[in-house]
Amino acid sequence: MNTHVMLDNTLNQILRVLKPSLEDWETRLRILHDLQGAVESVEGLRGATVEPFGSFVSNLYACWGDLDISIEFSKGSYISEYGKKHKEQLLGVVMRAMRQRGGWKSFKFIPTARVPILKVESYLQNISCDISINNLKGQMKSKLLFCIGEIDGRFRDMVLLVKEWAKAQNMNNPRLGSFNSYALTLLVVFHFQTCTPAILPPLKDIYPGNLTDDLQGLRADAEKRIEETCVDNVTRFKSDKFGAENRSSLSQLFISFLEKFSDLVLKTRKLGICPYTGQWEDIPSNMTWLPQTYTIMIEDPFDQPENSSRAVSMGELTRISEAFKMSSHILMSANQSDILATLVRPLTYRLVTGTSHYQFEHHHAAYPQRFMTESPHSRTPRGNYVPRQPRRPQVHKWAQKPSQVQPQFQKMKPENHPVKSTFQEMKPENHPNRSTPDNSTLETSQDCACGMCMPGEYIQ
Repeated sequence: MNTHVMLDNTLNQILRVLKPSLEDWETRLRILHDLQGAVESVEGLRGATVEPFGSFVSNLYACWGDLDISIEFSKGSYISEYGKKHKEQLLGVVMRAMRQRGGWKSFKFIPTARVPILKVESYLQNISCDISINNLKGQMKSKLLFCIGEIDGRFRDMVLLVKEWAKAQNMNNPRLGSFNSYALTLLVVFHFQTCTPAILPPLKDIYPGNLTDDLQGLRADAEKRIEETCVDNVTRFKSDKFGAENRSSLSQLFISFLEKFSDLVLKTRKLGICPYTGQWEDIPSNMTWLPQTYTIMIEDPFDQPENSSRAVSMGELTRISEAFKMSSHILMSANQSDILATLVRPLTYRLVTGTSHYQFEHHHAAYPQRFMTESPHSRTPRGNYVPRQPRRPQVHKWAQKPSQVQPQFQKMKPENHPVKSTFQEMKPENHPNRSTPDNSTLETSQDCACGMCMPGEYIQ
């Protein structure tokens, strides 16, 4: 069988496991509903709204992915920033309300983080949640990533595959000096900008300003202005029929992704990755990137000149470059079993193949360099889960709010902005049922796991 055909088949098998089902999507809505109820049970919190962000809103989440939530106190008013101490106090009140209401476990309040975070698990599918206060930046970044994903369907597939591969290679943990998930997403954006022909434009052509600087004044006005600019520019880019169309398969894009970044150690000494311009940029020539105190620069296109990969250490970057190189070699020369072992974590491997524990451990022992053992804290699926019958939750005001402000982001009908779509209409495709995450213990982290709470310190 042709290498690319075999790899395409393997990638599609992996995606069938990773992509969320309708039940996964509805479960997250039920979690949001439960949290809204806890918030409304406290007199001093009434009027606050529960807003999802992160990969759930950008539609880049896997079926067992975490849920990032912001409790908003400024909806419909002027944009203002609460102090850290005030946020800590509010999260403490929220935690007590959640404990009293029930339905939650594994509470970990992290007041020492630069952005205070409450980490908790819901009893619904054991989904991990990171709760913050007034995280408008995170919400807007998520919506813009959703908008970018609407340009080409391969973008979402690549992000899911790259995240899973990075976890399999143990290079998706900034606490240990490797990439966070936001940086990995930006690497996919950059790859799609620099392949030939380009699939995505420079992000300055989607939003020409600095998003975080433009979040001023009335919140609804700022959100609408930013979103309409992005939708109009995306529409313009998609309607441009003069440029050549990239028809690369997913396997071709994945292999070229690995090849492009296999020499990161050498390349990033003088060059930075800039999704805003869609080019490698000379670091010494960019005064905003100096002094060069980091190992690799992946600039946040929505919060320039913040570095989304500043947690990466030199030792880890060397190992990461080797992982790119080794994986590229294996995908081009190995059989399907070896390819799958390179691309996914152990329990994902079992879900894809239905391999017994004994067979899997035998394969694991034969290829230890490609299988990083799952830690007790890994968010991986159980194989013995019997799916419940999906139940559509009631849709309350909180669940509709993202679409009330940016309805075009849900159906992407920029030519008809007044379309009244809702966040609930962004349903995943139906596909076979799958398992839910393990009931694992949450680890304490110094920052939020979403990649949206603060510049440069994203860890999921």
